[in-house]
Amino acid sequence: MAIKVIIERKAIPGNDLELNRVLMELRAKAMKVKGYISGETLRDLDDPNTCIVISTWNTLEEWKAWEADADRIELQKKIDALLRAPSKQRVVVYY
Repeated sequence: MAIKVIIERKAIPGNDLELNRVLMELRAKAMKVKGYISGETLRDLDDPNTCIVISTWNTLEEWKAWEADADRIELQKKIDALLRAPSKQRVVVYY
């Protein structure tokens, strides 16, 4: 069953462009990973420093494998340094 991973990130003001650059790098790597289907990055109209990434994966196990991947962890560290609050993440499925 396909899943969606929703991650909300709040950038420190002035870091939004760098955050977007690192997120594009992260997506480029994810696109080569087994189980990745698609992804999109959205910006909050009320708070342009907040972005939401929604990715679709074939299975929860494939997402978990990517979540634990060393390359992803290194990029996540770069992302974390640009944020004013920890990322909020949830995994959802279709009803």
